[in-house]
Amino acid sequence: MSITLDILFLKLRAYLELMKLRLSWLLAFSGAFGYSLGIDKVEWLPLTIFLFAAFCITGAANIINQIIEIDLDKLMKRTQNRPLPSGRVSTREAVWLAIVLFAVSTILFFVEFNLRACALAVLSTILYGFVYTPLKKVGPIAVFVGAIPGAFPPMIGWVAATNQFGLEPGILFAIQFIWQFPHFWAIAWVLDEDYKKAGFRLLPSKGGKDLSTAIQIMIYTLFLLPVGWLPYELGMTGINSALVAMLFGVLFLAQTFHLMRKCSDKTALQLMFGSFIYLPIVQIAYLLDKI
Repeated sequence: MSITLDILFLKLRAYLELMKLRLSWLLAFSGAFGYSLGIDKVEWLPLTIFLFAAFCITGAANIINQIIEIDLDKLMKRTQNRPLPSGRVSTREAVWLAIVLFAVSTILFFVEFNLRACALAVLSTILYGFVYTPLKKVGPIAVFVGAIPGAFPPMIGWVAATNQFGLEPGILFAIQFIWQFPHFWAIAWVLDEDYKKAGFRLLPSKGGKDLSTAIQIMIYTLFLLPVGWLPYELGMTGINSALVAMLFGVLFLAQTFHLMRKCSDKTALQLMFGSFIYLPIVQIAYLLDKI
């Protein structure tokens, strides 16, 4: 009995790893932020259902990505021990898990929320799994395409809460869309040698880890300053969160200047961690300011 439980635990752990547990929860949280910002009074049951649906749809997209890239993942040190290339999960299992997660999430979005939120979730999965993934071998255009589904969660949350498109969800989309460029390029800088083994060309400059790439990272980060102020201007949140967004935007921008001076893996890694801090803190500040 103990051996059976151990096997089940290892299989469950492999499934969660296949879904990219931390990334899926981060994006689900981002969606819940948009949902909570869009609704007048947050009720825990609908919010929990939304979180679960968002987690499932993100997990499905991540699995599709890894099924397509299984042979490429075997080439990179960072990914060769993932469930599929390591053989801990079969491709058949992965396909069925993705189908189940996708079906559960789309049903929940449609039944518990609305068709618009469901359509955005489906579109996000298609763009990430079947458009962004193959483009990673084409060039930096993949980052632009991938940033679209990556910025959908707060928009999906708002639309799920209100059943309406508009300027407000567009602003939430814009903040997360712009944020992804410095975030992802910092990751691509640190992992550039590993990415090259799989033929991925994701840095914006042909020279790779150079001043040109650092400048482009700085420019996108600079755009976060005015865009981060817009929720206050639209009356979505108060002045306190606008100041928090400005402060952390300036700190984030300062890291890009440091990268421009050093052009090193160490400063790119610091920028990557800075990007992980910026988004949740700013989103939490918006939410608390609304409350």
